[in-house]
Amino acid sequence: MFFKKFKWQKTLLFLLLLLIMPITVHAYSDYIIPGGENIGIELEAKGVMIVGTYKVDSQSPAEEAGLKVGDKITAINNISVATIDEMVQAIDKHKEKGNIEITYKRGNSTNKTTLKLYQDQDNVYKTGLYVKDRITGIGTLSFIDPNTKLFGALGHEIIEKSTGQILEIKDGKIFESTVTDIVPSSDGTPGEKNAQYNYNNVYGSVKENTESGIFGTYSSTISDKKQYKVAVPSSIKLGKAVIRTVISGNTAEEFEINILKINENDKTKNILFEITDDRLLQKTGGIVAGMSGSPILQGDNFIGCITHVVIDHPTRGYGIFITNMLEEAEN
Repeated sequence: MFFKKFKWQKTLLFLLLLLIMPITVHAYSDYIIPGGENIGIELEAKGVMIVGTYKVDSQSPAEEAGLKVGDKITAINNISVATIDEMVQAIDKHKEKGNIEITYKRGNSTNKTTLKLYQDQDNVYKTGLYVKDRITGIGTLSFIDPNTKLFGALGHEIIEKSTGQILEIKDGKIFESTVTDIVPSSDGTPGEKNAQYNYNNVYGSVKENTESGIFGTYSSTISDKKQYKVAVPSSIKLGKAVIRTVISGNTAEEFEINILKINENDKTKNILFEITDDRLLQKTGGIVAGMSGSPILQGDNFIGCITHVVIDHPTRGYGIFITNMLEEAEN
């Protein structure tokens, strides 16, 4: 009788533990398709970014209004604006007054100010502001999850160069691009891929710009490429591996690398490696801009993606664990 009661109590305790212990369940697949293809990227910002200012007849309208580089304009005279075209149209409606009311975001705060318009000799109204509403560039497709249709690229965030801030995006897209030539890297000077865009061949829509990369939904046809097992960090070995990237045209190729160190205590710089492939070194001098996001494969395992170059030693670079990217993608 005591045994039966004890067994029932143990079962109840076990069930209670199951209820209160957190269980982590990942939505991403155990096997995914590595990318490596070169992609064009276009991101639309949330609001119109101020990326610079200029003087008009020795006056500085932006300084007078208290506006700074990095501010995001969201409305003109209470008319919401999300693009430069919308901003120009809103200004045109009120330019005869000689000033406009600007609503803008700085960090997490929303503010209003009055900006004086200056009319030049050609009767053109000047704001003294350089603005931008989108960013275009190139990178490398990292992965496609064939089950969820999620994709990831880059392995790091996209920064607006003028402001040094991560770009807060409204939406975006990835599309076909073709590598035309490469400026090789040298010690202290990273090189870069040059590419042509084909805006009409869209691969997918971008929904997030995060520290771990850009993520979204892949809408193009998913090919029957080999799927690789998602490797947990503890299974990654030092030594030989390959990266997959494009150095000419549209075809992704594999190149040998040597993994030197694993760091599980960083969010993005998890894998330190060096390029050992002679053909890639002759072509690129090491890692170049545009390689970010290139998959790192070890046997049949997908272990990570390139994120950064060691500037003073461009044959070396860092990769992010693929698990870190996938966890970000499913958020």
